[in-house]
Amino acid sequence: MTIWLRQLLAGCVAAILLTMFAAEASAQLSVPVLPVQQQADSSFGNAAAGQVSIPSAETRPFEPAVIDSDPPSYPQAETVSKATAEETKPIEPPPPSEFESFVSTIVSKPLRRFGAELLVPGARDFTAPSTTAIPPDYRLNPGDELLLGLSGSVQATNLRLTVDSEGRIFVPRVGAITVGGVRYGDVRGVIERQVSRQYRSFDLDVTVSKLHGITVYVTGFAARPGAYTMGSLSTLVNAVLAAGGPASGGSFRSIQLRRGGTLVSDFDLYDLLLKGDKSGDAVLQNGDVIYLAPAGEQVAVIGSVNREAIFEVAPGETLFDAVLYSGGINTVADGSRLMVLDSLREDNTAWQQITAADAQMRKARRGEVIRVLSRVGIARPLQQQSVLVTISGEVARPGRYYFSPGTRLADLVAEAGGLTSEAFPYASVITRESVKREQRKSYDRAIEDAEFLLTAQPMTSVNRAQLVQPANVALVRSIVDQLRQREPTGRLVFDLPVNAAALPGDLILENNDTVYVPPRPVTVGVFGAVPTPASFAYHQGASIKDYIRLAGGVQKLGDKGEIFVVRANGTVVSKRALGQRALPGDLIFVPIEADRGEFWARLRDITSSLFGGVVAAASVKALTD
Repeated sequence: MTIWLRQLLAGCVAAILLTMFAAEASAQLSVPVLPVQQQADSSFGNAAAGQVSIPSAETRPFEPAVIDSDPPSYPQAETVSKATAEETKPIEPPPPSEFESFVSTIVSKPLRRFGAELLVPGARDFTAPSTTAIPPDYRLNPGDELLLGLSGSVQATNLRLTVDSEGRIFVPRVGAITVGGVRYGDVRGVIERQVSRQYRSFDLDVTVSKLHGITVYVTGFAARPGAYTMGSLSTLVNAVLAAGGPASGGSFRSIQLRRGGTLVSDFDLYDLLLKGDKSGDAVLQNGDVIYLAPAGEQVAVIGSVNREAIFEVAPGETLFDAVLYSGGINTVADGSRLMVLDSLREDNTAWQQITAADAQMRKARRGEVIRVLSRVGIARPLQQQSVLVTISGEVARPGRYYFSPGTRLADLVAEAGGLTSEAFPYASVITRESVKREQRKSYDRAIEDAEFLLTAQPMTSVNRAQLVQPANVALVRSIVDQLRQREPTGRLVFDLPVNAAALPGDLILENNDTVYVPPRPVTVGVFGAVPTPASFAYHQGASIKDYIRLAGGVQKLGDKGEIFVVRANGTVVSKRALGQRALPGDLIFVPIEADRGEFWARLRDITSSLFGGVVAAASVKALTD
């Protein structure tokens, strides 16, 4: 009995020890994330044979390790701390400098320094936009937040990890991983290597969900220097723009970025504004200092250039470089020369002419004004004007003809095949653009004088109370408005005989001249204060008085002494017209008697002195009707 008990106890101890050793060996050799799978026979061995039977473990499905993660959320946009009320106020453009005011006086319009209006649009957000893609070379900073995703043998979803002050993140069941200063393009490999020390067969996804703001210092000649909290993706230009750009005494050409006392970049803002080049625009880091140097030498470029402005020139740059900053000369510029005014000389009114070749060699000097001249808008001699002329009416070949400078009207008629048998040269209408422009100026001045005389009439008349009545005031305004609607024709009037067989052939043609040769008219018109205004058939030898009689004679309100006639050639006959012989195409007008009112007398005097020819007759007729 005692021997049997000893053998049984010895077998049990051996079985227990074997189980312990098997479990320990299995734990040491298995992959940490995989459960120990123990396989043994389902029955006990024969104790007498020295075999110990181990109960079989229940088979369980594969279960990957799960790392606790935050609730799902979307990546957040880049955050920047709220600016103070002073920082969010719209930035007002700096007042014009002395040089800007001086140049503005020369060109008779405001002229500012190049870039001033681009940098100060007021209340614009100059930070990097939230949709900006994070570049691979961005280096992670404390406060940045990463979003991790793991799948496979280890799982984690939307695991949000913030980089601490020492540049580390802590991944549960993995440990601390240093990512501060690591490029964004390399951070996935850094984290993957640390996770692979604990797990196998997994996929890793890493994104930046939030960027922490950084503090930079804008100093020197900035419009609003100070400390600024910027997004981690902000660059030197973002900070300069947020500070309002260079002040009136600040430089656009030298913006220095210093990091830890070392010069990182000396950025020329003209590269960005004029060329679109941002290669020198460095990404900011926490604690960076931006220094805006004082402005360098400035020159003004005006005239026929693509952009008039005041530009800052770098040492050694020439007049030609300054013109290039203005976008170069425009389409109509005189590219062979330019004018230079040295405003710092005692005699600053003397312009100096510089050739294009000299402009490429001469260095630009502080305070100079560079003017590029235009080649258009200059009245040239007729002998230098090529002309395009239109001729129509009673010619054999009406049309448009191109001639060399100095061509005469006789040459045009000959080119058009000559006049037809029905042509009436006496009434030909020749219009010219240069004459029309001069007539327009004189006409506008005459309208101003007429308006002054008509409005001053109530103050200079004995029947003042009657003239200031609302009806008379409204009539004055109506008359002036109608006069303003009249357009000069630019017609040239020639005193040809009524039986002339040719046009004035010695007339030198100008560009855009028009010539109309009408057929011989067969009527004479009678209008104004007559019972039956009409056009009557022309009878050779009939007088002006005969045609007025055909229209019913002069009415009681008509003024027989002021009857005038507009001839077909554009001339006017106003004295003793009744006794003259009528000509084909005459326009006879019988005005209202001036004694019927002081206002109408003054109106007659004004209109008769302002207008002549067909325009006068049409204007007075419209007003009286």
